[in-house]
Amino acid sequence: MSSRVASFSIDDRWLPKSVICLRDYNLNKFIRDVIAGITVGLVALPLAMAFSIASGLTPQAGIYCAMVTGFLISALGGSKTQIGGPTGAFVVVVAGIVAVHGVDGLFMCTVMAGVLLVVLGATGMGSAVKFIPRPVVIGFTNGIAVLIASTQIKDLFGLSLQKVPGEFWLRMKALAVAAPTWSWHATLLAVCTVAVMIICRTVSARIPGPIIAMLGATIAAWLLKLPVETVGSRFGGIPSGLPHMVIPHWHARLVPGLLGPAFTVAMLGAIESLMSAVVSDRMSNDHHNPNVELIGQGVANFISPMFGGLPATGAIARTATNIRAGAQSPVAGMIHALTLLCVLVFAAPLASYIPMAALAGILMIVAYNMGEWHEIPQLLKLTKTDISVWSVTFALTVFADLTVAVEAGMILAALLFITRVANTTTVSEVTDDYIEDGRVHILQDKDIPYYATIFRIHGPFLFGATDKISAVTENLHQLPPVVIIRLRNMTAIDATGLYALEEIAKQLHTSGRTLILCGAREQPAHLIHQAEFEEVVGRENICSNVREALGRAEDVFERIKPKTASAP
Repeated sequence: MSSRVASFSIDDRWLPKSVICLRDYNLNKFIRDVIAGITVGLVALPLAMAFSIASGLTPQAGIYCAMVTGFLISALGGSKTQIGGPTGAFVVVVAGIVAVHGVDGLFMCTVMAGVLLVVLGATGMGSAVKFIPRPVVIGFTNGIAVLIASTQIKDLFGLSLQKVPGEFWLRMKALAVAAPTWSWHATLLAVCTVAVMIICRTVSARIPGPIIAMLGATIAAWLLKLPVETVGSRFGGIPSGLPHMVIPHWHARLVPGLLGPAFTVAMLGAIESLMSAVVSDRMSNDHHNPNVELIGQGVANFISPMFGGLPATGAIARTATNIRAGAQSPVAGMIHALTLLCVLVFAAPLASYIPMAALAGILMIVAYNMGEWHEIPQLLKLTKTDISVWSVTFALTVFADLTVAVEAGMILAALLFITRVANTTTVSEVTDDYIEDGRVHILQDKDIPYYATIFRIHGPFLFGATDKISAVTENLHQLPPVVIIRLRNMTAIDATGLYALEEIAKQLHTSGRTLILCGAREQPAHLIHQAEFEEVVGRENICSNVREALGRAEDVFERIKPKTASAP
């Protein structure tokens, strides 16, 4: 079967990945997991504190969340190398909930979101997240990045401002008024933090930039006695020892007002965790179980408030760091949590010296990285309807509310889906010319050579169906040098479909194979050309029919033939 979930045996369908991985576990894997776990644990420390502070909570709340949920998500989830914890996606939502409903309201909301995630996973709805189209995801990701960056301007420049307003326009107005109070010490420290992180990333993706930047800024501020605000001066430091387990107070009167935010937290958690799991799959050559992953995420979010933690989800950057550091199993994620525990027990007093400007600099880099800015030029090449879905979602995220933004984006996308499907319905007479024109597209009278294989897409290739394209690369190592995707029966495509095709093209290109597209109808052909998809696969690899595609495949094979082994 082509489905990734279906690739699990019946006995393994509901088993956490940690249990499955332990079947062939050994000492070598454990050593590599320990190294990776310690590395990602140190990287997670400044991020956890920064996300918590930006959300309007104490820095230890972020560490508690990363520690508790990081362990549970790795132990109970369905991904081999996923790292869970607080992320930038939740900053805006959490800050809004705390501002309106207080900390108790946040804890209630996190518990409710945890229950929703468990229900989604237990009912097999792990794949339902795919029905959120790419313009919506990019729109609110862009918006969240802008909001996170705007909340860090105060600490980035060391402005004297008692309270940063929650609304974007009011926040920017207050920051502008406070601009004359900027501190060059704080600004220089923040700029150096950003520069160190950029340099570390440029030199090697394996270097833990956040921890190096934070340590460097902290040592510099302490040695030079810089007059900048620190974690200790604002929060009184971080308490040493283990967090205490406390059952959150349940206020029934808050439940109606928290239903919307709880749904938003659950959907954001599901989207980001499954996106992160897909990234993990590509980097570690594995297949995650989406339903088990959501159950693990749900349990972690249900437990997190009992230790004073925030909502959590899969963290793409930390997951990538974990894999690059050599992680072999979920044990690395559990060791990452234990590393944070050791820091909390033995080094908590040292956190008091961390400058707020350094954490602001780290979050600025996080906001930039999570913004998906490189997607915007591609989106602007698409149809006006795709652009409108993205722009409305982005604008509402920044200027209104994330829940409203996602809801409005989904409504627009649903209307777009209905319109596109309706536009693909045609009624026409079958004529002699129609029959003759179709001969170059049929496969029945054509021989498929050993050096090529043909896949076909049948029906609308819109959001909600794009995961099916994974059938092309499921057995990547067994594919011949040329892969042809026949689009004759693909009636429509959207931005999400184009993105899926682009990802497949990149995977095939990376493996040394050539992708050829052929037979696209009017709407797909127009959008493929408008999006300049020729730059991805090459203009010569977009053919009008399957006969032409087979001819192109022969040319490709003749060119690479001297480099390949003899035919089987």
